[in-house]
Amino acid sequence: MSNNGNGNGNGSRWFRVLDEPRDWEDFYRKRWTYDRSVRTSHGVNCSMACSWEVFVKDGIICWELQKTDYPQIDPDIPNVEPRGCQRGVTASWYPYSPLRPKYPYIRRVLWDFYQEERKKGKDAVEAWGSIVENEQRSKQYKSARGKAGWKRVTWDEAVELVAGAQIYTIKKYGPDHIANFAPIPAMSLLSFISGHRYNNLLGGIYCSYYEWYHDLPHVSSSMFGDQTENCESSDWYHGTYWIVAGSNLNMTRTADCHFLPEAKYRGSKIVVVSPNYSDVAKYSDLWVPVVPGSDGAYFMACIHVILKEFYADRETPYFTDYVKRFTNLPFLVVLDPDGKKHQMGRFLRASDLADYAQEENADWKLIMTDGGGKLHVPTGSIGFRWEKEPTGNWNLQLKNAVTKEDFDPLLTLLGKDQQKAMVSFSDFTDTFSIYMGRTKGKGQKAKEILREVPARKVTTKDGKELLVTTAF
Repeated sequence: MSNNGNGNGNGSRWFRVLDEPRDWEDFYRKRWTYDRSVRTSHGVNCSMACSWEVFVKDGIICWELQKTDYPQIDPDIPNVEPRGCQRGVTASWYPYSPLRPKYPYIRRVLWDFYQEERKKGKDAVEAWGSIVENEQRSKQYKSARGKAGWKRVTWDEAVELVAGAQIYTIKKYGPDHIANFAPIPAMSLLSFISGHRYNNLLGGIYCSYYEWYHDLPHVSSSMFGDQTENCESSDWYHGTYWIVAGSNLNMTRTADCHFLPEAKYRGSKIVVVSPNYSDVAKYSDLWVPVVPGSDGAYFMACIHVILKEFYADRETPYFTDYVKRFTNLPFLVVLDPDGKKHQMGRFLRASDLADYAQEENADWKLIMTDGGGKLHVPTGSIGFRWEKEPTGNWNLQLKNAVTKEDFDPLLTLLGKDQQKAMVSFSDFTDTFSIYMGRTKGKGQKAKEILREVPARKVTTKDGKELLVTTAF
């Protein structure tokens, strides 16, 4: 067959195609060649620690691959892999993106004000003061927030302005009026600890990164010195009743979120409390669209129902046992004298009592009491987390860590040989509007509500008497 069917006699087109150059295919082959690969994770504002293999060519990241070699935790639990998200898979573009900020930027309107004052011979502190003390100027540069209008400045200029503003604030209001937010440790330990240490030495207020993302309890890590990841995320699969509140798991816990729909297939009930129909709400059996700002009141109402139906109306053994073993309700709280009433104070600590004051980390070990009036240091409080030598007491057990005896703590001192104490409680209901943007002025003062609570006296190691009650 010398004719290709169109009568031109040039032979079959099939053979002509095979004779054409194929060098263009090397472009696609070289796209996936690499010099070496590195096992790493994406630590840019994330603590998921997903395992990725990053392929490098000529010192440049060229592509990435999710790894699927995690160990199997339990044959009855879904695999933890693949772990990763859209932000992670595009992370290699960040270092090379033309949109990546490489220099300090400042609002032009603010910079113009600052330069104007500096040209008058004022130092950085005086220049900043002349701006913020001028009501019109202050309003003008603050109203520019959220808009464009940036100006690139040098690092020295940026440092000078920040230092001047901080010195002015310290001299006028005190160092505790400076709030600091450092990058999360997962992003850069050096950046995190340098900013945190600087602010700490300065006497400022440190804002944890939880306030920045609002996906975990605020200040929790700073208060307790530990992460809030209290359990392995694969253990979510065992949950039979989920309440997801204040977190959009698909966005904030992308790598772990697959355990939620998997748990639902297993039969779990999912309740989502969110003002908007978020990504995670699509999994829910019950979606509670609370008004923004009213979630606290909603959960207090839930607590009221639980206490009423399982304790006040009829005491349920399961409820009582649970709150004794797994909540802070049995811990003793100090009532601080305030005239004829008392204010809620701190927890009673082991360091307050002669029998336990010599314990390691006694300031971080809390106290319960039993029906006989004996005071106990239960295992599992935060002081046992940081012992120099592990004692095996970093577990929640109703056992005295010192005497090793088991005990049954009291939830309430009511009905015992107690005295009554009038305690002041703050009602913040009318201090702000639950509707965004409707707060009048700076808000109103909280209302004071007085309630009698059962209490007892405890003698400290110094011979001082403290009035205490249970958190319950």
